[in-house]
Amino acid sequence: MTLSEHYSATLIDHFEHPRNAGAMADANAEGYVVNPVCGDSMRLFLRIDAAGSTIERASFLTSGCPASIATSSAATELITGLRLEEAEALTRDQFAAAVGGLPSSKVHCSVLAAQAIRVALDGWRERRGASGS
Repeated sequence: MTLSEHYSATLIDHFEHPRNAGAMADANAEGYVVNPVCGDSMRLFLRIDAAGSTIERASFLTSGCPASIATSSAATELITGLRLEEAEALTRDQFAAAVGGLPSSKVHCSVLAAQAIRVALDGWRERRGASGS
């Protein structure tokens, strides 16, 4: 079986040419999540602006299937430039749609991206609260 038998051209493009892949040296927020069922993992790096309102940049390191990697890539494009609340409000369905849809057996891949965003932002808010800024 080939990728094109299961996935959209958009998903295949994100898998073969991931956007924003790699660690971000100056990230000020980071989220790490693992899917307990399949073992796929995603580490999301964010650079949030000084005002604490907008995601300036996003990058990722994902270990897993093509759908997880592609969804991670698309997620970084979707959230860049969004206000924190807008990024948190994105749903797994929106991440799946960004890669042209996912087979039902791969919907968990879009959940990974949504969870990583929430973990990164929750951690960032905790650190800001602890530092008093």
